Amino acid sequence: MKQKGFTLIELLVVTPIRKMRRIFVRGRSPSLSVARGFTLIELLVVIAILAVLAVAVVVVLNPAELIKQARDTTRISDLAALNSAISLYLSDYASPAIGAAGFCTSGATTKGTLACTASTSTVVTGAGWVTIIFTNISSGSPLARLPMDPNNGSTNCGADAAACFYEYMPGGNTLLTYELDASMESVKYASGGGSDVESNTKDGGSNNDAYEIGSDPGLDL
Repeated sequence: MKQKGFTLIELLVVTPIRKMRRIFVRGRSPSLSVARGFTLIELLVVIAILAVLAVAVVVVLNPAELIKQARDTTRISDLAALNSAISLYLSDYASPAIGAAGFCTSGATTKGTLACTASTSTVVTGAGWVTIIFTNISSGSPLARLPMDPNNGSTNCGADAAACFYEYMPGGNTLLTYELDASMESVKYASGGGSDVESNTKDGGSNNDAYEIGSDPGLDL
């Protein structure tokens, strides 16, 4: 039978305890039983080692950053779904109208060039923060409701225009172009990060501190 190697826990915890047991029982009479529970010192050693391992895990995994990355993934997915819904509306409805006023899900400081009005309405009947009547699509609205930033209004993404909120910027009912914006929260997805989606060279937009998608040429609304 192939001999199994030691696991990391065995090397870090079990082996030192076994060595300590041999030290503690050395010199005792062979007739004495050594079958006993852990001593206080042994327990303290185990607790200390586990504490060091816990700290190492927290430092390596960085749970706070992972939560931010999860919210950024939601933002990217939300705007992709919304972008697809708008594209479907424009191609399906005979007389599309996308509006001319910009809306933000929080605050009134725009990520783009157009002014925006704050709205937290998520209805898909044209009265939401995206002023498109998605229910006019022949197959019905592909969205049950408009998405909302998972940390809406927070300054975790940045201050003012870089705060956590979604933005809709229409180019008017003649051009029928539009732009959707969001700000990333994590180091990974923010401008300059390992999976940067904000830089203009990444999304083709005009704001290096915002994730921009849509049909507007240059994404500069």
